[in-house]
Amino acid sequence: MHDAHQAQGLTVMGFPCNQFGKQEPGSNEEIAEFARSKYGVTFPMFAKVDVNGANAAPLYEFLRQGAANEDGTSDIQWNFTKFLVDRTGAVVKRYGPKVTPEEIEAELSAHL
Repeated sequence: MHDAHQAQGLTVMGFPCNQFGKQEPGSNEEIAEFARSKYGVTFPMFAKVDVNGANAAPLYEFLRQGAANEDGTSDIQWNFTKFLVDRTGAVVKRYGPKVTPEEIEAELSAHL
């Protein structure tokens, strides 16, 4: 999705988090290399962050406030939660971990 729509202004960004079952125990460099070699990731990968709790990154506080879970709660429930943010910086939608990039792509054209 990043490669297909980058020229139209889309940027996918990855923020590893180790708060869910300790799935990201490696260093930032190790995580980025794994994402590149295993999944072919070409989008920017940032340093590990907390997404919930007192040490949550300000970005994730903003994202959580902008789009709640289906049950109305704001905490990120599991890795691979995704957010669509429009060109003005407004949070458009939150997607659960099981939602695929292909499913998001169907809604993307309205925001490119």
